[in-house]
Amino acid sequence: MKKNILSIIAIVAAFTFALPSMAQLKIGLKGGLNLTNVTLSDRVNPQYNFRTNNRAGFFVGPTADITLPVVGLGIDASILYNNKVISIEEDKKTLHYIDVPINAKYTVGFSSLASIYFATGPQFSYNVGDRNWTTRGINYGWELNQSEFSWNVGAGVTALSHLRVGYNYNIGLGSTKERRESLVSPETIKLKNNTHQVSVTYFF
Repeated sequence: MKKNILSIIAIVAAFTFALPSMAQLKIGLKGGLNLTNVTLSDRVNPQYNFRTNNRAGFFVGPTADITLPVVGLGIDASILYNNKVISIEEDKKTLHYIDVPINAKYTVGFSSLASIYFATGPQFSYNVGDRNWTTRGINYGWELNQSEFSWNVGAGVTALSHLRVGYNYNIGLGSTKERRESLVSPETIKLKNNTHQVSVTYFF
């Protein structure tokens, strides 16, 4: 897992240094809150299908904003610790991830004081916490995936070139679990999570 994280960091760094010399790079610190929905579906036993209410968590880490030599276009990439809470009925699980989102960004500036942006791109996540979870209420137990792939869609406002406030919706593109043991059905379950994120970023 550590090798995977280092590989992603190396790719981001190599990509940054490979950009044209006219590109502008800003480094900052990003933090915020997330609200996570979990969808559980069992194609054999639909009575166990379930969708949770939002559960709150947080994320924090360094971020880089790269303005390309094309009007309005840019890239932002981050390495974030993400504390995410999911639940099924009375059972909760706190997940600990290292997230690496890499988003393409389009910015519209109203003046030198403020601008708005729209962003989208992939996110690679690595589970660095306890991956075992047993839900007592519906007799499910599984081992959560070591890594996940998802997609971001977001927008926000940048003020005075240093402060950014944004909203992001992270869409899970695969199952969160890797293996399941159940007392009620065979291997037919899918567990997915989607996350709302509100962030504040300060660029140095």
